[in-house]
Amino acid sequence: MASRQVVQQQNTRNAVPAGNKQKNIAAERKNRRALGDIGNLVTVRGVDGKPLPQVSRPVTRSFCAKLQANAQAATNGNNKDLLAGGVNEANGAQPKKEAVAGKPTRKKAVANKPKPEEIIEISPDSNEVAEKDSKPLNDEKVGEKSSKKKAPTLTSTLTARSKAACGQSNKPKEQIVDIDASDVDNDLAVVEYVEEMYMFYKSVENENWAHDYMDSQPEINEKMRAILIDWLIQVHHKFELSPETLYLTIYIVDRYLASKMTLRRELQLLGMSSMLIASKYEEIWAPEVNELVCISDRTYTNEKVLVMEKRILGQLEWNLTVPTPYVFLVRFIKASMTGSDVENMVYFLAELGMMNYATLRYSPSMIAASAVYAARCTLNKAPLWTETLKVHTGFSESQLMDCAKLLVSFHSMAPDNKLRGIYRKYSTSEREAVALLPPAKSLLVASLTH
Repeated sequence: MASRQVVQQQNTRNAVPAGNKQKNIAAERKNRRALGDIGNLVTVRGVDGKPLPQVSRPVTRSFCAKLQANAQAATNGNNKDLLAGGVNEANGAQPKKEAVAGKPTRKKAVANKPKPEEIIEISPDSNEVAEKDSKPLNDEKVGEKSSKKKAPTLTSTLTARSKAACGQSNKPKEQIVDIDASDVDNDLAVVEYVEEMYMFYKSVENENWAHDYMDSQPEINEKMRAILIDWLIQVHHKFELSPETLYLTIYIVDRYLASKMTLRRELQLLGMSSMLIASKYEEIWAPEVNELVCISDRTYTNEKVLVMEKRILGQLEWNLTVPTPYVFLVRFIKASMTGSDVENMVYFLAELGMMNYATLRYSPSMIAASAVYAARCTLNKAPLWTETLKVHTGFSESQLMDCAKLLVSFHSMAPDNKLRGIYRKYSTSEREAVALLPPAKSLLVASLTH
């Protein structure tokens, strides 16, 4: 019973007279209008002209987070109306798109964006200074990618340095020089077919070249041959004959000894007649027979010299057009493109080689190329062997090593040798005293070790 009385009392308190019912409905509508204008620029007033109290929403965690996000967006230059719109959305109202008539619209506040900082990047290899493009500082990933593209990797840097240390860096290939370019207008140089000539010389150089014949000579040995060659070089120098005559004379002697047994007493006669034949073939004014007899202290008569001359020509079948080492020396010295000091040294080493029997196992072109290589080593001409020499000689540096070592060993023994004709000839100032220079130490040490 008591509970029923309490309920009835509450109902009587909440009961409203019928006359005041319409006034309450009008007040409710005005309050709803005021709720719809929260956060807008218009101040809502009541019927009596007084501003109505605005209803505020309690601040929750989600609502506070939205306010902070909108405030941050406003500082970046966004429209301040976003904040009002965010409040309206939070309160369940739609933001107004148009301003109220009679009220001026507010201009958007332009936010002062911070200028991007200039970042200076120093490359670790080239030390070049470069400025990055004007980008926001928070875009770190883009900056890292661009710097990675420009900077070389550690592997590429170490590889390039190791190649440079080992001499394997990308160097331009050595150019082959045209040694006949300066002789185009020289008819005696026969530039049109000089290459074909030397191709032919190399193809036939071994046909008549005497290699090893001393075993077939019972009365002649290597020392006797060296004495004869040394004497012929002195006679050649006294008569002032051309170099072609000297090399052809030695060629005739060796070729005859390789095909015919010769007595010891006829060895000097063989040399005299061979020089007579070579002089008639190469010289304009060849020495007379009587001059050769006189220089031999009249050991032989004129008749014996002429008889031996006829015998030699018959044995050689009159074939005197042969490539001697001098033919190749002229071409290879030209390809060397050096001064007169190298030229004199080449001739000095070549004549030492022709005097010694051991060099006969090599071909004429090999002797000539080895003399050029040994001369460049003796005079420290860098590089020791060029691509131009390799092309024109047809030999690599390794192929010439054995013969070059042999020639350098003859050079080292020349001052103490009893046969000093060649040594005295190339000790004069006319030959730039190349015989007095020390031999190539690198080749000499290598020859002694072997």
